Amino acid sequence: MAREGERLQKVLARIGLGSRRACEELIADGRVTVNGDTVELGRRVDVDHDVVALDGVPLPVLPGLVHYLLHKPAGVVTTAHDPFDRPTVLELVPDAPRVFPVGRLDADSEGLLVLTNDGDLAQRLTHPSFGVEKEYLVEIEGVPSAGDLRRLRLGVDLDDGKTAPATVGVVAPGVIRIVIHEGRNRQIRRMCEAVGHPVRRLVRTRIGPIADPHLKPGTWRALEGSEVRALGSAARPRSDAARPSGAPARAPRPKSRRDGPGQRLDPPGGHTRPG
Repeated sequence: MAREGERLQKVLARIGLGSRRACEELIADGRVTVNGDTVELGRRVDVDHDVVALDGVPLPVLPGLVHYLLHKPAGVVTTAHDPFDRPTVLELVPDAPRVFPVGRLDADSEGLLVLTNDGDLAQRLTHPSFGVEKEYLVEIEGVPSAGDLRRLRLGVDLDDGKTAPATVGVVAPGVIRIVIHEGRNRQIRRMCEAVGHPVRRLVRTRIGPIADPHLKPGTWRALEGSEVRALGSAARPRSDAARPSGAPARAPRPKSRRDGPGQRLDPPGGHTRPG
């Protein structure tokens, strides 16, 4: 048992899980683990090193972590710096603390994007084994046939392999909704082009459980604690459907934990551009 650090219930209360009394009840009910082990009241934790989870979902316990939801407009690139001097997503959110985008949308695509300094969550959201759903509203050329829609649903052969099954529905003539859990480079555009319907406009409308139809292009807001935890719950290995409730999920861990107060090093491995 850790003898130094903060009391666990204080840490849980600070990140918005409720009053200290409510957090004590979570611990007493056996729903909280530290480094994979169920703990009891009185446990102290070192937030720099210990992994705290609720019902198997790791919690963002480092102080100073921020989580932004941005509606990226077209013409803005998802990088920290652009050699062609195009506007970047980092110019649309606060300068401090330093954040990075989770995944990517290509310059012509629009929609929701998470930016954070929470390296643990970012890695889980982008790692292919977790399969977090992303939903897109897609305006295409022409009207897809039933056969075209079936190909999109079952998987399309691309130059880097066949895509996984997708959820596809018709919203209006020439407009479809696509939900995927992969993150290949320009995947939606390539899928639609492969079935003969190039994309005219592409908007990401949902990331896992997070959607916000009222967020205007070019604006951002901070994610609420419940939304961050919902993202963490969605970012579990797809095999976790069979994992007992409360069992710890195994997630890739960054090699370095901090880069100054509240920041974690090592942005998520690989930058995907499914748009």
